[in-house]
Amino acid sequence: MLKTFAYIAAALVVVVAGILIYAATRPDTFRVQRSASIKAPPEKIFALINDLRGWSAWSPYEKKDPAMKRTFSGPASGKGAVYEWDGDKNVGKGRMEITEVTPPNKVLIKLDFIKPFEGHNTAEFTMEPKGDNTVVTWAMYGPCPYMAKVMGIVMGLFMNMDDMIGNDFAAGLASLKAVAEK
Repeated sequence: MLKTFAYIAAALVVVVAGILIYAATRPDTFRVQRSASIKAPPEKIFALINDLRGWSAWSPYEKKDPAMKRTFSGPASGKGAVYEWDGDKNVGKGRMEITEVTPPNKVLIKLDFIKPFEGHNTAEFTMEPKGDNTVVTWAMYGPCPYMAKVMGIVMGLFMNMDDMIGNDFAAGLASLKAVAEK
């Protein structure tokens, strides 16, 4: 019995060491993005993204917690516009601030998560005209510290973070498409 316990303990040590070593080889940054083709001019889509107060019409995160507390500050839209939220476990707590705009093709947002975990990332929306359509790309990128790599590996056994975030982005782009094509 003691011998069996020793084998199990040794196997566990090897698995943990393997995860820690593998995590050290992972990239120090991450990027998740999704794109959609929308039959609307870039100017119309840009206006829907550049005004954080209008996100309730298309953002998938707005629907995850309808009771979420929202606070807006700064200008109504564009550089310096701020949106803060405090919600349930589905949306957490955080802050977004538009840091750069290039009308009608790009909106860059500083994205700070406070709860359920701290994270500081960038959200980027780009609009590229293609004939009568506009290809909209929603991306999020940022640093991936060592502990996030370890957690990503362990959680990856149960869920894929790129798919989770990417599925939200795809849903948001589908809603943005529905609003923009009206």
